[in-house]
Amino acid sequence: MNRKIVLPDSEIPTSWYNIIPDLKNPPAPYYNPQTMKIIGPEDLAPLFPMELIKQEVSAEREIPIPEEVLAIYRLWRPTPLIRALNLEQKLGLKSKIYYKYEGASPAGSHKLNTAIAQAYYNKKEGIARIATETGAGQWGSAMSIACNYFGLKCTVYMVRVSYEQKPYRKHLMHVFNAEVFPSPTNRTNSGRSILKDNPNSPGSLGIAISEAVEDAATHADTHYSLGSVLNHVCMHQTVIGLEAKKQFAQTGDYPDVIVGCVGGGSNFAGITFPFIKEKMDGKKIRFVAVEPAACPTLTKGIYDFDYGDTAKMAPIALMYTLGHTFMPDGIHAGGLRYHGASALVSQLVKEGLVEAVALKQLETFQAAITFAQTEGIVPAPESAHAIAQAINEAKKADADGKPATVLFNLSGHGNFDMASYEMYFEGKLKDIELPQKDIDAAMKDRPHIK
Repeated sequence: MNRKIVLPDSEIPTSWYNIIPDLKNPPAPYYNPQTMKIIGPEDLAPLFPMELIKQEVSAEREIPIPEEVLAIYRLWRPTPLIRALNLEQKLGLKSKIYYKYEGASPAGSHKLNTAIAQAYYNKKEGIARIATETGAGQWGSAMSIACNYFGLKCTVYMVRVSYEQKPYRKHLMHVFNAEVFPSPTNRTNSGRSILKDNPNSPGSLGIAISEAVEDAATHADTHYSLGSVLNHVCMHQTVIGLEAKKQFAQTGDYPDVIVGCVGGGSNFAGITFPFIKEKMDGKKIRFVAVEPAACPTLTKGIYDFDYGDTAKMAPIALMYTLGHTFMPDGIHAGGLRYHGASALVSQLVKEGLVEAVALKQLETFQAAITFAQTEGIVPAPESAHAIAQAINEAKKADADGKPATVLFNLSGHGNFDMASYEMYFEGKLKDIELPQKDIDAAMKDRPHIK
């Protein structure tokens, strides 16, 4: 197989990059969903360790990575930067396509970059258990592994439709001693409320977040952990982009376009934020966020304050949103079904530094198959969105007579997603687009923040 792999000539980054000090406009504050007032550290303390609360609002450009975290990172980092020569040849491209491969981690995705950090800070503060949600199961897998490393108990509320579609991710969490429940459950008030109205609810990330937040808030020894969206989560993922910058320096090449899939936005932030700093400094480079047409938060949502979860327990953030009551279709890119998006990624889209596109399900699976057959890696359905758009960008650049260098983040492998691929081969997967009437209906109950 013809591939070009580049590794950095030095150790992994020793600091995370915080984009907040470099933004033209400061991010809007979060609001307390009960009081509708700006959130302070005391509001977040029942859910997060103080060190993560500090990182969430930090004005420091570089946040040192603790040695205990680096020691575990070294199990799989640095991850390779790979030029997809076979894919380029198959498609007859003059443009170059590179990908950063995060599927080499023990969890099989980029999620472990922040899970390790979050487990470390919680352990340091004396927390005994983590409650969290997961969509496709990649975050739940990562958090269960991280908790196992640091001797923490882990409770995962897994979106029911993914719990049923992706049983092996559930089993992987069990290997690392996590307890996993299909959400909505009868364990929480928010879950029981949903089941009362809809006993067959397929669940959503918004519902699962509500259950995990409620669990943490009602147990003194437990904190909540989020796998995407929040500023500190995005920051932890910047080890991806920081490594990629070093690797490109070795190639003598530089990306013209960087592509990443977006659910909450953390893996997109991880690959792009270190490069966005260079764009703000005058470098010519484009950034494209890709989401599913069935959950088009950045492309069809509105930019406004909204609750982070269905039961209105999580902080209110200024972001692109489809409405916190939004119920997504059961597409197989389970990690991309969140109603909102990272406040930082949303702000960059709003300010024109990042472009956003939405792709249909079948196009992404077609791209995933082509990629697997040429590059030898079966991608997760989430990452397939980035692959499809990277191919689109390369083809367009060739058609315009301006071959480009395209980089995308292969944020996870699809080894536990074979049921999805089987459905694709059997013709059972369908393209789904979110009707405007569903978006309008979900927008009616937003908080009124001025």
